[in-house]
Amino acid sequence: MVGGGLGAFIGGVHRMAAALDGEIELVCGAFSSDPEKSKRSGAELGLPPDRCYGTFQDMIRREKRLSPNKRMQIVSIVTPNHVHFAPTKMALENGFHVICDKPLAFNMKEAQTLERVVEKSGQLFALTHNYTGYPMVKQARQMILHGEIGKIRKVVVEYPQGWLSTNVESSGQKQAAWRTDPQRSGIAGAMGDIGTHAENLAEYVTGLQITALCADISIFVPGRQLDDDGNVLLRFDNGAKGILHASQICAGEENNLNIRVYGEKGGLEWRQMEPNTLLAKWLDKPTQVYRTGVGQLYPEAQAHTRIPAGHPEGYLEAFANIYRNFAYCVRARLEGKTPDPIYMDFPKVQDGVRGMRFIDRVIASGKSKNKWIEF
Repeated sequence: MVGGGLGAFIGGVHRMAAALDGEIELVCGAFSSDPEKSKRSGAELGLPPDRCYGTFQDMIRREKRLSPNKRMQIVSIVTPNHVHFAPTKMALENGFHVICDKPLAFNMKEAQTLERVVEKSGQLFALTHNYTGYPMVKQARQMILHGEIGKIRKVVVEYPQGWLSTNVESSGQKQAAWRTDPQRSGIAGAMGDIGTHAENLAEYVTGLQITALCADISIFVPGRQLDDDGNVLLRFDNGAKGILHASQICAGEENNLNIRVYGEKGGLEWRQMEPNTLLAKWLDKPTQVYRTGVGQLYPEAQAHTRIPAGHPEGYLEAFANIYRNFAYCVRARLEGKTPDPIYMDFPKVQDGVRGMRFIDRVIASGKSKNKWIEF
């Protein structure tokens, strides 16, 4: 692991997700840009001193020299955005598979470089757009791919939060501080942090791609440097139209990510805060309620469900589905086998590039008087 040391939020989430299915073991790490803090973090996680590294460069070089049965096989990158590129590139070029937190990189140039590095290296790469890991998200995707609701006409995707409704970054709150800092977050705030989740979810569920967008981007909290609210009109490659709303100043909201997709014959609705439920609404029959683990679901939904119906599975399990699928694919590679296509279902580097392009185009449109921008 690179990053995720003492006091880090997302590092702990990644470790829980990686460990859930017993497929991945944490064996080493460079957990902080402060070498001493990195080593203390490793010690608290129970790692031996010789596998707690002061820098990611030292970790990659020294791990590469270890025997194949001992060295790390996957590098998990859980740093702030501006430290995604260097460790990802170095790990791939030295023969290690990589799982990276989103967004893919700090800017579009870095993202495109990483896409080329992944292709040239031949290593496996995953991006943790974890919301694609929910069983009911996969059920919705399969229903659309199989034409159940007809040709898509309208997509509405929202991600409202309220935690940045005030200037909490000035209080020393670590997560707020880096996410609102253009030197660490990049050119976008809310649209980079959660807007990319909404963009990725819309494209994943529908199987469509955004072709153009028109954005209204705002900073509501005085003194803040990056956007904390955005509203985006979307055009998709099949002619469908969409609305994307992402905001971190919706007071009282938690993580209310939701999506509604409307086709010629019906519509689907899924909400992250009630993740085990998918609603299907029809022109000519009553609304249907699909539940995780109940009835005849598509194999893709069943394969990502661990426990019997009525026992809630949520954020960590969805996150873990990405790690588990990635581990299955790495294991298949080691054994010279072809992975089951169901388990090859995790966000790839191309999804990361599209996410970075979304950030780039949204901010450009937000600043432009000529609002519509080709994606």
